[in-house]
Amino acid sequence: MQADNRQKILIADDERFNLNILVDILKSDYKISVAKNGKQALDRAMSLNPPDLILLDIQMPEMDGYEVCKSLKEDERTKDIPVIFITAMKEEAYEAKGFDIGAVDYITKPFSAPIVRARARAQLKMKWQADMLRQMACIDVLTEIPNRQKFEEIFDREWKRAVREKIPLSVLLVDIDFFKQYNDSYGHGRGDKCLKEVAQALANSIHRPADFVARYGGEEFIAVLPETDMPGAGAVAEIMRSNVELLQIPHARSVSLDYVTVSIGVASVAPGGGFSDAALITVVATADEMLYKAKAGGRNQVQCR
Repeated sequence: MQADNRQKILIADDERFNLNILVDILKSDYKISVAKNGKQALDRAMSLNPPDLILLDIQMPEMDGYEVCKSLKEDERTKDIPVIFITAMKEEAYEAKGFDIGAVDYITKPFSAPIVRARARAQLKMKWQADMLRQMACIDVLTEIPNRQKFEEIFDREWKRAVREKIPLSVLLVDIDFFKQYNDSYGHGRGDKCLKEVAQALANSIHRPADFVARYGGEEFIAVLPETDMPGAGAVAEIMRSNVELLQIPHARSVSLDYVTVSIGVASVAPGGGFSDAALITVVATADEMLYKAKAGGRNQVQCR
């Protein structure tokens, strides 16, 4: 069955008649979800499959569109989703208030199908372009895996979740053994190819959606494993080490083996003493200590704390 890759629009209106009209206008070109009130709209927007555009009625009971839009723009998960207000109110003051809160456009009732399609299409095109630019900014050009900037973003988010939910979090720091000697022997072209292959082996070693690997800089890589304690993190690190070894990239000047290997340092924090924002910086530092220990111990190994 072919995947539906169309962009997704969330339509929030407490009147079924309005919902039906907008769904009929847009359903042939986009995936549509609906919400009948403000709280439901927020829940849909903050789901694991968020919309690319929200059409939001202003006048809804309990939580009006202004409140919903304000909440969306204040949340890191939803702040970049464009919001178009749908309303029967045409006064300039109402429009100005909406733009001040963060809306990108207005569609007034009664609906004109060509106008609805044109304005939705324009905002979705800009959203797609912005998403592509953000994605490109977070990808390491050489290895085509996430870069350090993206790691810092993910790490900050997962750290806050770990503190909030009192769940363990692990960090893995990976270094290619004797990489300077590899470059000196085989040239930087082969060195770049080696980095790409190692990066893919590391990325292919994780399978859970929340697990994350990035290039940290030079020949170093870093991984974040949410909801993972020390034994679990050590097991993943060993899979990474083994998968790189299995590549069997020749390395005549390696002391540990005749092909490229990696050393990995692992640090884990768990709920309880020291599990606070003050410990955030030390997690990566501890992984770095363990990496140094792995290298001092002969390389091609995993060390954990």
